[in-house]
Amino acid sequence: MTIHKEGRTLLFVLLIALVALIWVADHFLYPEHAIARNLIIGAGLIFYVMILQFFRSPVFEIPTQANHVLAPADGKVVVIEETEEGEYLKSRRKQVSIFMSPVNVHVNRMPVAGTISYFRYHPGKYLVAWHPKSSTENERTTVVARMGNGTEILFRQIAGALARRIKWYVQTGQTLQQGEEFGFIKFGSRVDIFLPLNARVVVKPGEMTRGGRTVIAELP
Repeated sequence: MTIHKEGRTLLFVLLIALVALIWVADHFLYPEHAIARNLIIGAGLIFYVMILQFFRSPVFEIPTQANHVLAPADGKVVVIEETEEGEYLKSRRKQVSIFMSPVNVHVNRMPVAGTISYFRYHPGKYLVAWHPKSSTENERTTVVARMGNGTEILFRQIAGALARRIKWYVQTGQTLQQGEEFGFIKFGSRVDIFLPLNARVVVKPGEMTRGGRTVIAELP
């Protein structure tokens, strides 16, 4: 387990603040107010550990397979439906949506290997991630990966009410491997993925996924 680069500066600043908090508690509250001192230090430590776990980045072996579509994020499957993708593919697709809570790993990973054929960042609102219009009105990115056989898979990072920092590390023309990191959403939110209609979705609503490890669909 490592700490993701997106959190290192914040965690360093918070660590300095925590040390300062402990120093103040030690020098101004002890021993006359030992209970208050311990409560303040305990609350500071709990808060720091909570922020620390937001930025954990597990290291593991990617189970790559050409016809498998891997989950792009840790989280919970909240949508499996057939829908119209109107931004780029402009056709009917199977949509799988994964909700990322604040306790999930926030690294986003490539569901398939391929070359980025389309990328666009959309500024927008910060509706709660499960709102029906969040996928079209919230701040989001749209990424399309063209696989070696020409199949295109579209996926979106969508900000929510709490998550207001989307980070991406891809650009058009770039080639990435399956499971490779393509972005990060601070403090949770949602990732949508749009699959061909002949894809066989192998997860169910409510199922928990792990980014880069859970197979969510199989392509013919």
